[in-house]
Amino acid sequence: MKVLVIGSGGREHALCWAIAKSPSCTELICAPGNAGIAEIAECVPVAAEDTEGLVDLARDGAIDFVIVGPEGPLVDGLVDRLEEVGIRAFGPSARAAELEGSKGFMKDICFQYGIPTAEYARFDEPDAAKQYILRRGAPIVVKADGLAAGKGVIVCRNQNEAFAAIDHIMIERAFGDAGAEVVIEECLEGEEASFFALVDGKHALAMASAQDHKCAHDGDTGPNTGGMGAYAPAPVITPEIAAQIMERVIEPTIAAMTAERRPYKGVLYAGLMIADGVPKVLEFNVRFGDPECQPLVMRLKSDLLESLVACTEERIADTTLEWHDECALVVVMATKGYPGWYEKGSVIRDIDRAADAEGVAVFHAGTKRSNGHLVADGGRVLGVTARGRDVAEARERAYRAVDMVDWPEGFCRRDIGGPAGGR
Repeated sequence: MKVLVIGSGGREHALCWAIAKSPSCTELICAPGNAGIAEIAECVPVAAEDTEGLVDLARDGAIDFVIVGPEGPLVDGLVDRLEEVGIRAFGPSARAAELEGSKGFMKDICFQYGIPTAEYARFDEPDAAKQYILRRGAPIVVKADGLAAGKGVIVCRNQNEAFAAIDHIMIERAFGDAGAEVVIEECLEGEEASFFALVDGKHALAMASAQDHKCAHDGDTGPNTGGMGAYAPAPVITPEIAAQIMERVIEPTIAAMTAERRPYKGVLYAGLMIADGVPKVLEFNVRFGDPECQPLVMRLKSDLLESLVACTEERIADTTLEWHDECALVVVMATKGYPGWYEKGSVIRDIDRAADAEGVAVFHAGTKRSNGHLVADGGRVLGVTARGRDVAEARERAYRAVDMVDWPEGFCRRDIGGPAGGR
């Protein structure tokens, strides 16, 4: 099977790493890829946002199966276009991808179909949003409605912070058109976790859970990022809570999307707040998380490619997954300055030494080759990932490998895995 993976981040490197192991994969291509992916796949310089260019690449290259990594191309309808020309693709249609493309739509689906979530309201006018905040009080959460690279959610401790968030999103347009509308919702208390399921339009197969660290700096301080680290599985999601998530969140969402004539196929990623053993939906994502995908694939024993193909062929009910009993953890190494302004082009050395460490894989995100050197070409640059008997051992292995990388211009959080007892 000739497989094309779309994207250039750590998630896509992890997907390629897993797919390359499949006996079904005879040729692996990635567009546009990165320096790490280039070691295991042919990288083609077609941007993930170039829908027609990707369709041409898949058609002209006689691709058998396409896996779409990032959310943007899914929301823009890449899967629809590929299927129009007869190419199988893993991921939801544009109409189904609105679960992530519009937080307001997602909240409306939850409210209409009884899926547990926080109380909320939607606004397309700043003054009305502020009046609502005056009535509701704080703490409160303000969210840009559209895609904002994981940075469009602002938890506001008081009214002034909430007003500033409204201005930042709706007036200053910090997230562009994604901020034309906002969702304002109740600030839930509890422990956050992520839950992943493979969905074929009718049935779902539970994958695994994870917990991530969004803030840039230790102690969950600093601005929100796309993710600075994650570990799997999430201790808060016990087998009993996982069953509850499938029964009260995943399966009703599949039924809701079918009722709305938006049948869902792909991976469904539920961001949850869990309090007193009860999960509530914070958000839905329509793709694998980044960096959560990295520890997930490190734990997966089964053939990932075969599972993704089963989704597209509506065979997920007949599929099972096997996992390593060990935990896995990823530490993201980012360019200093991220998520704000940062400089590209700094040289990264000794990455092979880190990748050769026991139980470790190093997934690339923002990297490229320049004049014979590996250089940083983005904000989040490497995902140093390790398996261990427990989170503490996985954490120790990951940080030992992090410290082998010679990259003065990079930084990472030093407390990934802390909430799971890995301090």
